[in-house]
Amino acid sequence: MAEGGSGSPGGESLLFLTDEQLRKGIEAMFFAYRGFTADPDRILAEKGYGRAHHRAIHFINRSPGTTVNNLLGILGVTKQSLNRVLRALIDEGLVESRVGKRDKRERHLYLTGTGVTLETALSNAQRARMRAAYRVAGPEAVAGFRMVLEAMMDPDMQRHFGAVREAGA
Repeated sequence: MAEGGSGSPGGESLLFLTDEQLRKGIEAMFFAYRGFTADPDRILAEKGYGRAHHRAIHFINRSPGTTVNNLLGILGVTKQSLNRVLRALIDEGLVESRVGKRDKRERHLYLTGTGVTLETALSNAQRARMRAAYRVAGPEAVAGFRMVLEAMMDPDMQRHFGAVREAGA
């Protein structure tokens, strides 16, 4: 896009955004995130779980057999925090932890049938919201949105994102 061009609906230049334009984008992300998490939060609250449980369930589902260490890297939480979450999920019969075949110190994580059922309910709610938003925005906006999200990731997170995307392909 040319300098000073008006490629956005509000006629705002995308190359030279003002602090106020950036602030509006930040606020939009905060409110969108609230909407994106609202439906899963309701489902999780019924079971006494929170977003940390949701993230663990999501990534275990995306990469069955992932190790605890890999999950630590993806989630960016402390070992103590993750162990609390995993203990609850294992105790409730949602996640199974298996000792590694090559390295007995490793624990590999899998969703149980009950875990898959919960993950499906959570992801269906988010997919429905995202699908509706994507339909409104259109394919070019969807592609641009994904580019923005990926550009905001730190390099380490981009690597994790790529690995998760590859595993789920």
